[in-house]
Amino acid sequence: MKKLVGMAAIAIGTSVIPVGILATGVASADDYAGKTYADAQSALSDAGMKGVIATRSGDTQPDDKCVVTSSEKAPWIKGDSFAPVTDTVLLNLNCSASVATATQPGNSAASPEGRAAIEAAQQQAAQDQAQAAEDTTKKH
Repeated sequence: MKKLVGMAAIAIGTSVIPVGILATGVASADDYAGKTYADAQSALSDAGMKGVIATRSGDTQPDDKCVVTSSEKAPWIKGDSFAPVTDTVLLNLNCSASVATATQPGNSAASPEGRAAIEAAQQQAAQDQAQAAEDTTKKH
């Protein structure tokens, strides 16, 4: 019985080790996540790089207004010398509306993203209203 328990422990231990080795890696910050595609392209251009749309979910926003959900450096090689591509970043886009409506898909108003979008819209509306009141006052 002890021999069977010992063999089971060895089998479990050796099957877990490779997963642990494969799971280790260097985590890198995603400099473009959360930015619009237009802002990410501008930042990439300033850095002498180019962005390529890798994935796109949703279709209610034009490309420039889509939000980058994640990005990664291009993992491919090119040319006869098989040199790694170092000037290309793959961008994953979310092109749904910032908040869902009855006719448009998007984030739930109860989600953190939805709440942030609603708050930003309310702040923008308050700023627009204050600006309109100021413009009206200046005219009179």
